[in-house]
Order: sequence, then structure tokens, then C-alpha cells
Amino acid sequence: MHTPPKILIVDDEPFNVDYLEQELEERGYQTVSAANGQAALEQVRAENPDLVLLDIMMPIMDGFGVLARLKAETSTRDLPVIIISAMSDMASVVKGIKQGAEDYLPKPFDETLLHARIGASLEKKKYRDQELEYLRNVERLTDAAVAVEAETFDAALLESVTQRQDALGNLARVFEKMAREVYAREQKLKAQIQELKIEIDHGRQAKKVSEITDSEYFKTLRGQADELRRIFKAEDETQ
Repeated sequence: MHTPPKILIVDDEPFNVDYLEQELEERGYQTVSAANGQAALEQVRAENPDLVLLDIMMPIMDGFGVLARLKAETSTRDLPVIIISAMSDMASVVKGIKQGAEDYLPKPFDETLLHARIGASLEKKKYRDQELEYLRNVERLTDAAVAVEAETFDAALLESVTQRQDALGNLARVFEKMAREVYAREQKLKAQIQELKIEIDHGRQAKKVSEITDSEYFKTLRGQADELRRIFKAEDETQ
């Protein structure tokens, strides 16, 4: 089931919040709200919204402070923010855009423009999320290649990549097959090397035995032993 996008409304004017909530919920969006900048940051952490509608002039922390904090954090850097500002306050709009805001909504709100701005920002976020996920999967594939070289490859690490139905997924499936084949060959080669080591050890032992038995000292001992056996046998026969 498709989960509707969640939009955080940040404004200290209850009328603006009520209007935006009504407009957005009628279009199927989820909404949460905050009346100041500090509460907005707390809502971002708690609710993980898909987009923020951000007023500038607010108590405790203004919109610029919120924007700066969001863009400074890796986890929220790509969260789209639309500034809510009066048409006469273009300096704030420009400053907000320079700080990383996606767009702006002029006060008073125009319904068509409101949904156009929100729709465009959410569409950009969708493609941005897809791009980030793609890059994460490329990183997983790169890590898997390093793991094959280090002989620590685990196919489970590539599971999310091999399930993709695009070129990257095809590449991951081919790589996983090759990695399994490489692993199988390495195991077979290790077994053969182990067998060869055993044969070499046996050969070394046989060589040492041969060196001992072929020595003059060993031949003298063997001759003395044979002589003792003849003496014992002769004594047994005379008794």
C-alpha cells in the first residue's frame, strides 16, 4: 500500500497552519505541524517528513536557523524545504534559497501555486532518493568486490542489489555468480594444495628414512643385528 507523503508545516500563525492542513489533507497528504523553529527540528527527528513548509519569522528559532541546522546534518541535508514568505519580503526568500531551500510560497497562499510548488518539490525528492539509493547499491557492489579479494565475501550483502530489475541489478547478479564460482575454485585449489602438502611431507619423510637406512652406520647396525639373530638361533638349536 502506497504511503502518502508527509509534510511538516512550520508557522507560528494558527490560521496559516489550519489553512495548509486543510488544503494538504484534502489532497491526500499527511500533515504534522510546529509553531517555532525548535519544535520544527524535533518534529523532523520524530516524524521524518518528506517536505517542510517553513515560515521565516518565528519565536525561539527563526526559519533561517532551522534551515541552517537541516542543511548541516547529513541525514536531513536532502530534505526539501519550501519557504513561506510574504511577497514583500523577497530578501528573505533570496537568503533562504541561498541557504538551500528548494522553493518558496508567497503569502497569501494561492491554491494552485501551493500544490504546484509542493508537487514539484516532492517529485525532485523522489528522484533524489532514487539516486541516493542507487549510489548506496553501487557502494555495496564495490564493497563486495573488495570482500572477494579479501576472501570475506558474503552473498547476503548483495541481496538488496540483486533484487533490482535494472542494469545495476543485472550486474550484481552476474557478479554474485562469478564470486560464487571464484569461491568454489579457491576452495578446490586449497584442497588440492593441502593434498600436495601431505604428499610432499610423506615424500620428505620417505627421503629421510632412505637417507638413514642407506648410511654406513645404519648398515653396520643392521649387520650387527643380523649377527646377533644368528647367534641366538644357533643357541636355540643346540638346546
